Amino acid sequence: MIGDNSDIMPLGFYNFRQQRKKFGIKLDDRRRHIYIIGKTGVGKSTLLENMVISDIRAGRGVAFFDPHGESADKLLDLIPEERLDDVIYFDPSDLENPIAFNPMEKVDDDFRHLIASGIMGVFKKIWPDAWSARMEYILNNTVLALLEYPDSTILDIMKMFSDSDYRKKIVSNLKDPVIKSFWANEFAKYTQRLETEALASIQNKVGQFISNPLIRNIMGQTRSSINMRDIMDSGKILIVNLSKGKIGEDNSRLLGAMMISRLQLAAMSRVDIKEEDRKDFFLYVDEFQNFATESFANILSEARKYHLGLILAHQYINQLVSANDTRVRDAVFGNVGTIISFRVGAADAEFLEKEFLPEFTQNDLVNLPKANVYIKLMIDGVASAPFSAETMPPEHPSLVSYRDVIIKNTQEKYGTPREIVDKKIASDWKMVDGILLNEKVMRRNEESLKKVLTTNNLLPPKPTESYKNKNLSIIEKSKDTKLVENNNQNNSLEKSKSIEEMKRAINESLNKHQEK
Repeated sequence: MIGDNSDIMPLGFYNFRQQRKKFGIKLDDRRRHIYIIGKTGVGKSTLLENMVISDIRAGRGVAFFDPHGESADKLLDLIPEERLDDVIYFDPSDLENPIAFNPMEKVDDDFRHLIASGIMGVFKKIWPDAWSARMEYILNNTVLALLEYPDSTILDIMKMFSDSDYRKKIVSNLKDPVIKSFWANEFAKYTQRLETEALASIQNKVGQFISNPLIRNIMGQTRSSINMRDIMDSGKILIVNLSKGKIGEDNSRLLGAMMISRLQLAAMSRVDIKEEDRKDFFLYVDEFQNFATESFANILSEARKYHLGLILAHQYINQLVSANDTRVRDAVFGNVGTIISFRVGAADAEFLEKEFLPEFTQNDLVNLPKANVYIKLMIDGVASAPFSAETMPPEHPSLVSYRDVIIKNTQEKYGTPREIVDKKIASDWKMVDGILLNEKVMRRNEESLKKVLTTNNLLPPKPTESYKNKNLSIIEKSKDTKLVENNNQNNSLEKSKSIEEMKRAINESLNKHQEK
């Protein structure tokens, strides 16, 4: 029973001797994390919303990641007036006022591997069919090299591969002997053919991300406008709307995983203050399997000592298993203190039964009514016997909503007008047919591909001769930019091709080469 203890988070009601009593979880027990599972439509979102708003009203710091967007949107109508100045509403779909978030900004030596691992993990989840050991090896060395160089962003991955002058500048700055050896002694000795083959897939995949204005204008700014350490230490409220319907599933995964990695670093950096001075901060992640990379296990095992409590929710256990890799699943069940199960499917009931026996069986788990749960609650550091409970009804919006105030405050404090961001990024990059291209990068790619194709006789006679005589260059010539080619061409040849047509022709030739 809760009583008047403000350090207890209310969770719901249970029946005791025919009396309905409210119960909750203590602050210290929440640091051992909470895991919530259940089918869609059974009440998970309502429970999460109630917990978040309870923390907010109690003055605690929270971060809420929502890949659907509905709960994040609903919370805007529930924020009390006294906490308006604490709220940051991160909405990537607001293209006109992008909030700067650079996951590669100012990462200490000891934590660089965590950021690199996070980036590798999310790319691996997004491109499982195209992922390879060589891709991971090269991309990991690229990210680690860029993390040593000031003001690097995820956009610079492409420049590392294609701009030799830029790459030399980065390599000359490297202090890590292993990373430096890769670039100076290994990559530098790649033949033109091997380099093109090794990088083609990475450039294609990474290029898709950074050519997207949504990702580019958020992660392409060198200085983040949100400071995760300040958010935690100041007890702020970070609501992250990662609606897959608005921004796309891959973009949602990338942003969510990177922001959670930075929250982890912020928590671990609290080693510089005494434990009793570390303010509790709670991280809520709905459908957390979307953002759970292999490094997620580190957060679960390390977070408690830094007073970071996790509340993780999703629909079914197999979402935590990737290609028979059970590390994320094992980390969850090996580290969470409180388990809350709504109605689940038969396979999950079989797995969860061992957590709830002898009180509840598989049959019980698959037949729970909506808004009812079985729970194994952490009480003073010890897991209780499982019991049944009913979650609380949804919060109703207050008569006065501060939604518009919150959105405007966030835009003014943390956003930057799109035209300013575009101009800043365009100082190093050119926009051609909506694709982010660096002139030098593009020219070098063309020449590299031509050499490989010509050397290996992969072009038919006429195209080969044409490629030998052409001297392609990219110029910006209006909104519908064209490729203008002229040198040793006669008047019968086309005078222009679109960027997309040229890229398609080159990629088709390269694919034929790779197949052979």
